[in-house]
Amino acid sequence: MAVIASIVVALAALLHGYIFLMESVWWTRPATWKRFGVADQAAADTTRPMAYNQGFYNLFLGIGAALGLVLYWSGAIDAGKALVLFTTACMVLAALVLTTTGRGYVRAALIQGTLPLIGFVLFAMTA
Repeated sequence: MAVIASIVVALAALLHGYIFLMESVWWTRPATWKRFGVADQAAADTTRPMAYNQGFYNLFLGIGAALGLVLYWSGAIDAGKALVLFTTACMVLAALVLTTTGRGYVRAALIQGTLPLIGFVLFAMTA
């Protein structure tokens, strides 16, 4: 169970790393801002500081989940498990908050929150 849980958590961490790239590095690329429903390049330029900051939140959550996995598999089982559970719970809660911003964000919330939720549940069941 721990191996499967770890794979799911690692995928969630990678997803949040990818979200970081989109929000903090590639935000002003049309392919990126269109994916986030931004109307035009001017709006992308205006929202760039917000997206940049938000991207780093995603990066830090992904790093936290990855660090938790490293700790867990290095023998610091309790600390690693606690960090994995905390970061995946934060990812899921952020996805839930995203659903409160409008119906158009439900798909994004499902993408952002499904892997962390599965990882959380599976990791909570590990010894």
